[in-house]
Amino acid sequence: MKVGIVGANGYSGVELIRLLQQHPYVTIEKIVSHSTHGKNILELYPHLYGVNEMILEKWNLDELSNLDFVFFATPSGVSKDIIPPLLDKGVTCIDLSGDFRLKNAGDYETWYKKTSAPAEYLQKATYGLSEVYRDKIKQAKLVANPGCFPTATLLGLLPALKKQIIHANTIHVDAKTGVSGAGRNANLTNLFTEINENIRAYKVGEHQHIPEIEQVISDISGEQVPITFITHLIPINRGILCTMYADLVEQVTTEEVHQIYKDMYKDEMFIRIRPIGEWPTTKEVMGSNFCDIGVMVNRRTNKLIIISVIDNLVKGAAGQAMQNMNIINGWEEHIGLNNSPLYP
Repeated sequence: MKVGIVGANGYSGVELIRLLQQHPYVTIEKIVSHSTHGKNILELYPHLYGVNEMILEKWNLDELSNLDFVFFATPSGVSKDIIPPLLDKGVTCIDLSGDFRLKNAGDYETWYKKTSAPAEYLQKATYGLSEVYRDKIKQAKLVANPGCFPTATLLGLLPALKKQIIHANTIHVDAKTGVSGAGRNANLTNLFTEINENIRAYKVGEHQHIPEIEQVISDISGEQVPITFITHLIPINRGILCTMYADLVEQVTTEEVHQIYKDMYKDEMFIRIRPIGEWPTTKEVMGSNFCDIGVMVNRRTNKLIIISVIDNLVKGAAGQAMQNMNIINGWEEHIGLNNSPLYP
């Protein structure tokens, strides 16, 4: 299968290169960049010597329409304009930006401060949370790959929501991410002297992933509920850790909740439920497509505590995108993704 990557010059784009190079059924035919076209990818990422030495090209609809599959690792506000004509030519597309995740155009414009994609294409898009919407993804021609925070948050919450053991309107999420989540563009906040030995909350109550999380919670629970969601930037390169709290509907034990999670994810190769009393860390999933989850019932407050971790560039971006490609093509989901995490 011939694939292309639009936005190959960013962190998610180069992560797609790393993962797709390992996939036995695909060949990377085109890598595209608006800002760095004409350069060899090695000029941006010398670690790719002997791995991928392609030239970054301009966007060309006719050339890309000859491919079977195209990934878009572009900033928000870009893919909404260039995916529709490619989709109309029959090319399957996976978008790693937020342009097609929200079904309501007004929500996108409110939270992203940009003009939305045409409504007909928003309805054509399938939300690509692999473990939850697998059956829909199998039939998809356009997949809206989930955001990194929503992936970690939703995979942590969904068993409790589906079993209705928590009050959905009491969910609080404390989310922490590494610096690569902000992309590769120069930014004062991301300078070493600003981020090192520091932690900061950002986009408090205004993060664009909030409506995405609420949309899925509504779909699963059947009710419209707002959540409290606070993001923090921490001085690590990659990784997300989400700590979630919610009121329990009735008294249950940690052992009972742990069994619910194990049962619900027993057939999911990329979800690892940690033993009771053992809490996952970002380093234990780094470079992998795993999501590790730990749970505990705080009997004193009658709250459920959930901690989930992912690599924001893999399960939170390129890895889940490749998992969705495997699903669409009827391939085993682990193909190209069965590497163990990098440690230490």
